[in-house]
Amino acid sequence: MRITPSKLCEELRTGSRNIQTDSRLVQPGDVFVALPAAVPGERSKTAQHIRMALEKGAWGVVAPTRSMARMNIKTRGDREHAWLLCDDSRAMLGALAAARFGTDKSEAPVIAITGTNGKTTCAYLLEHLYKSKGIPVGVMGTISYRWPGHEEAAPLTTPGCLTLHRSLQAMREAGAKAVIMEVSSHALDQKRVAGINFSAAAFTNLTQDHLDYHKTMENYFLAKRALFASFPLRRKAMVITNDDPYGHRLLEEFPLAMGVGIRTPLVGRPFLLADVRRADTGGLFLHFYWQKNREERLDWTLHSPLIGLHNANNLCTVCGVALSMGFSVEDLACLSRFTGVPGRLERIVVPSAAGHEDPQAGIFVDYAHTPDALAHVLKTLRDAKFRRLITVFGCGGDRDRTKRPLMGEAVAKMSDIAIVTSDNPRTENPEAIIDDIMPGLAGAKHVYREGDRRKALELAVSLLQEGDALLVAGKGHEDYQIIGTTKHHFSDQEILRELISCR
Repeated sequence: MRITPSKLCEELRTGSRNIQTDSRLVQPGDVFVALPAAVPGERSKTAQHIRMALEKGAWGVVAPTRSMARMNIKTRGDREHAWLLCDDSRAMLGALAAARFGTDKSEAPVIAITGTNGKTTCAYLLEHLYKSKGIPVGVMGTISYRWPGHEEAAPLTTPGCLTLHRSLQAMREAGAKAVIMEVSSHALDQKRVAGINFSAAAFTNLTQDHLDYHKTMENYFLAKRALFASFPLRRKAMVITNDDPYGHRLLEEFPLAMGVGIRTPLVGRPFLLADVRRADTGGLFLHFYWQKNREERLDWTLHSPLIGLHNANNLCTVCGVALSMGFSVEDLACLSRFTGVPGRLERIVVPSAAGHEDPQAGIFVDYAHTPDALAHVLKTLRDAKFRRLITVFGCGGDRDRTKRPLMGEAVAKMSDIAIVTSDNPRTENPEAIIDDIMPGLAGAKHVYREGDRRKALELAVSLLQEGDALLVAGKGHEDYQIIGTTKHHFSDQEILRELISCR
């Protein structure tokens, strides 16, 4: 029998049926949603999955109309199963999941943050703001999925649609009054966030990354643009950086969005400018100018212990979101107490001979794994006036190969000593990955090549002298290394602390 979307949503709201997108997990009475291949060009196995779901006792099947025409699966006259054929099964999954888990009725605002860099820092800053006001909050992002009474490591920045809606239900039941979500370009392209009613969306920047998936920067941009153009359909607050050319494009297209930045403000629209008065080892000293509307303008100052101009941009974005969500300027003062994100320019204390922290040397661990992110972190440390800069880095396997020499170029330009090593090689030969990086290091002052990451860290610490900074880039908060298809425990922070304690 054929069933309409509204009837199926009604059926799911009772909670008596579950939705599955993996045919292997189907139980009798479930609704199976057949999704197209996640990667463009990948061969579809939709017919095979539908047949397996029916064999396992699926009551309902949702499938793309175009795919069904090629499958030789008869639906007419079938009175045992409910069939819903649609143009876009991914979008339909969002509507069905919202009905099943009640996310379409949730009153908690959901804030989305997208961009190549800065998503995680912005999410942590917003979480700090909400918690400082005593508001319980849920967060889904690169490092973890967490809400009151629950935290788990994040396998993906933005999980699959079902996991996402199920988690939002769990957050609501745990008492979360707001949700902060990092939204990746993959998730937008694959409509994993379908069915979510975002209250606000923020754009940080767009630089080269994920071209193994998107192929071109324009495709990458269009995936990000979808957050503002398509998710959700109802009006929402939008905060977009004007310091990025892709952000400027978005601001031209969406005139109601608030522009933010640390450079030139926009004229004739809401805009938040952060004037950087100082940026040094003591942190950031910012003077904000908020053009709330044509008549009203406010200004205030903020001192943050975060270092680097990229964090000035992050703070400006977060303040823009907060003001759009109804927070006051006075509420933003709590951001001066936010000290940083795990693995985001995280400082490892280097003890002096007297046993105290040595202010003349610094060891930093950062997640930077794109050329732009790495260049920004290196510039931040260079601007802090350390005597020499030592950088340990690599590139992940089974990922965009075109960025590898660009990573080398960034390190060669900014570092006194470069140590190239293995990151997460996955199924690639680690030495072959390093071979791809080496052309970019042609202009480096001093280069060491060490494929064993632990030995590379040992070498770096042995070279560290008073007044130097050591940056270990690429893995950040990760406490594992993926070799082949296996995760092995490996924490840059743990190894560095062990090594400096033995110096």
